[in-house]
Amino acid sequence: MRQSQSEGDMAQASSVRRWTPKQVARWLREEGFCDYVDLLCNKHRLDGLSLLTLSEYDLRSPPLEIKVLGDIKRLMVSLRRLQKQNADILEEMGLSCDGHSPLGSGGGGIGGSSDWLCNGDAGREYDGSPGNGSGMGGGGGGSDYQYHQCHQYSNGKHKQLSRRLDPEYWKTIVSAVYVMFVFGFTSFVMVIVHERVPDMRTYPPLPDIFLDSVPRIPWAFAMAEACGVILCNIWLLVLLLHKHRSILLRRLCSLMGTVFMLRCITMFVTSLSVPGQHLQCSGKIYGDMWAKLSRAVAIWSGFGMTLTGVHTCGDYMFSGHTVVLTMLNFFVTEYTPRNWNFIHTMSWVLNLFGIFFILAAHEHYSIDVFIAFYITTRLFLYYHTLANTRAYQQSRRARIWFPMFSFFECNVNGPVPNEYCWPFARPTFIKRMIG
Repeated sequence: MRQSQSEGDMAQASSVRRWTPKQVARWLREEGFCDYVDLLCNKHRLDGLSLLTLSEYDLRSPPLEIKVLGDIKRLMVSLRRLQKQNADILEEMGLSCDGHSPLGSGGGGIGGSSDWLCNGDAGREYDGSPGNGSGMGGGGGGSDYQYHQCHQYSNGKHKQLSRRLDPEYWKTIVSAVYVMFVFGFTSFVMVIVHERVPDMRTYPPLPDIFLDSVPRIPWAFAMAEACGVILCNIWLLVLLLHKHRSILLRRLCSLMGTVFMLRCITMFVTSLSVPGQHLQCSGKIYGDMWAKLSRAVAIWSGFGMTLTGVHTCGDYMFSGHTVVLTMLNFFVTEYTPRNWNFIHTMSWVLNLFGIFFILAAHEHYSIDVFIAFYITTRLFLYYHTLANTRAYQQSRRARIWFPMFSFFECNVNGPVPNEYCWPFARPTFIKRMIG
């Protein structure tokens, strides 16, 4: 009986390369996968050779996208049994039964397990320890290296094992144009809002627990802006030395522009009374459109800061200074190593002290600052969660609600590693000295 079974296996092995889609369908039915006959054989016309090269990554990803995990695993068990019986055919095709090409590159392998390890599920897919190469699709030093690279970075695709992230400078330029346009539009809205500021005699400052409890400090707002300038310099240094500075700048511009666009809407829709009697904020009429544009350019060129001589009223809901302080803090702490405790502590101290100084100067209501902090932090976290988990690939809702995110992040695979390099090429005489 065993002899007849082995003869049947040999006959099957000799004929697999000549299988048609109908014979593949028969094999699938015999193995208990009738539900996938139409998908694999009728729709995608799998023959014998293509069946032998099928990988788990092929089953999971488009155009097949099989969703049932148990079926994927059972089908891969049957496929590997068939591949083992046809090892000689695979060798002729330049493939081996362990899922790798003879050169050990792992590209286009029939096992496909190393491909899928790169999808962030290394802990579930990898059964052996990293050192012994006993995992699925493992077998040597090259496999161990692939495992570590995939597990560390969770790239999402096997071809991205090298973690090369395309800077896409043209997208960074688009994001910079976007944020500059938003800042200009915000400046113009601030001019409109200043014309509509409520009269202090009719609408006195609203009750506020913090402002009513803490006396005004005249120099506090200048200190808040000084905290922002220091944070900005720290961020510029991090950005200059970061290897993926183009992606970081693109994300900052995208997030900052989106938050300030939302701020334009909130401060235009509702005009709050001035938060303190010290503010001389009577409504100003700038006359024709040219006068309004000139004032907007003055605000835009002065970055909306009192240190540059810009004084505005009415733009209270919500605090733009808090947005800038918080956004810079989160970018500094996100894109520096976790063990840089001094930088992280200083960044948070500057952020929190800056917020305190804004309130101590009585330039904003407490609710302005709280909402600005909340919106900025939530948007930062949502953006990076989507970017790091590649969630937008599986969620059409994310693409609808965050079209700009999909545009800027479509080619960034997984988290951006914190790697640093000198941004400028070394002069020729230094290269000669170093040799």
